[in-house]
Amino acid sequence: MSFDQIAWLPLCAGATIAGLVLSFLAFRRRGAASGLRLAAWALLPVAAYLTDALRSLWTIGVTIVGFVTGLVFNPLVWAGVAVAGLSAVLFVVSGVMRGRKLRIVGRRKKPSADGQQEQSVQPAANKPAVSSKPQPAAAAPKAGKRDDDFSDIEELLKRRGIS
Repeated sequence: MSFDQIAWLPLCAGATIAGLVLSFLAFRRRGAASGLRLAAWALLPVAAYLTDALRSLWTIGVTIVGFVTGLVFNPLVWAGVAVAGLSAVLFVVSGVMRGRKLRIVGRRKKPSADGQQEQSVQPAANKPAVSSKPQPAAAAPKAGKRDDDFSDIEELLKRRGIS
């Protein structure tokens, strides 16, 4: 249906009149703010008709509907969506593989002076600190607190000095 086949003036005027009636009812029931806001919305159809913006809105609507129907009902478009999905999966897989490769490269074995392979020395920051002091008694889990769901978290916070 083309834009010129529809009687726009009666349609816009009817929508505006119905909106103004509803805005009067909202004004009486909910107050001035609700009534005025609904009146502002109700005047938009006539304003769109009088400024000839309705023709542009019609063209935009027809274009969007044509695009969506072409997208939904066209198998070639769905093939494009499938290829885009495959591309996204390949990006993710290559990122995971690259991350593993970087971790493996960091653990390469270096040859020693006697020709044997030995593990490379990692920086001290990557290794957990080994303490020569015995662990305090607070680190041992208490049997009575095991029923509490947050006992492990509280224990960890106490060890870190956070309370």
